[in-house]
Amino acid sequence: MSIQPLPIFERDADPSFRSLETDAEAYAKLKSPTSIVVRGGRMKWIAEYPYEGGAKPGCGTRMIAHTHRGTELVEMLTTVCSNSGCSKSVSRQEVLEYIENSGGRDYPFHQEGRILRVATTEDIAQWNSTQSEAAALGPVAKELLRNSGLPMKFVAVEPIFGREVMTIYYLSEERIDFRDLLKILAARFSARIELRQVGARDEARLVADYEKCGQHCCCKNFLKVLKPISMKSAKLQKATLDPMKISGRCGRLMCCLRYEDETYETLSKRMPKVKARVETPDGPGIVLEARILVQLVLIRLESNGHEFAYPIEDVKVIPRLDETGKNPPAPPQNNSKL
Repeated sequence: MSIQPLPIFERDADPSFRSLETDAEAYAKLKSPTSIVVRGGRMKWIAEYPYEGGAKPGCGTRMIAHTHRGTELVEMLTTVCSNSGCSKSVSRQEVLEYIENSGGRDYPFHQEGRILRVATTEDIAQWNSTQSEAAALGPVAKELLRNSGLPMKFVAVEPIFGREVMTIYYLSEERIDFRDLLKILAARFSARIELRQVGARDEARLVADYEKCGQHCCCKNFLKVLKPISMKSAKLQKATLDPMKISGRCGRLMCCLRYEDETYETLSKRMPKVKARVETPDGPGIVLEARILVQLVLIRLESNGHEFAYPIEDVKVIPRLDETGKNPPAPPQNNSKL
């Protein structure tokens, strides 16, 4: 029995009877991008390169690019155009604002290069082969660094797609003259060697996987600029200062302590200090503890010694008396006009 198409389906297939375009029709109208933002390398640097091909790639597409290091396999993030109203791309102004808000000059953003082509199956196979070789090169490079006698700790090795350059990341507490070591490494691997010194946080970015929260380490996943974290932030946000609970895979204070630091700082200014005398709906009392996020204050009442938690809106700090037993004078107001 043959299948007969229903007239209603034939009507829906006719663009003249539809108000919305299908995905195929919308894709056919798109133009090839002239500029593409990509991500590449073990350190997940970001770059914007011009593109002159006729393909219309989407986010996540693997591409071959000539970068500041050589020929590399990169991942497409988005296209860039002067008017991003099509919702398929971002404007250059949005890219620059994002970079400024994410570290400014310290953000690893590059523009010296160009997109060569969309990666083919042969390119992907070659890249997988290069990655397999990199896993075998790691122990060899580690042994060469150990035999050099220099105070260096091997972290990771990264050959690029074109194999023109091989980067070896290492940890060290001091500056090292490794010119002789470079000659040994270049002769052993038949490539230009770049020795790059990294810190503990960058080591976690290269070799760590998951954090105690169950997510990928921020430094490995999306965080590009690793700013220092102060103990003040840890004391403000954490009920405990146990190093095992506030330290990340790198052994330093967790980067996520910085995300809510401004919020904690703002909320903490509204809270009365511990041992301050305050007025509550049930009478005066002494502050025992303050919970910043929930904005609650634990107070021991002076009348009966009972302890209750009050919202910050129901608590008013009682000013301290001066040596004469009177309230301290109010600070002078500046009534001058500009």
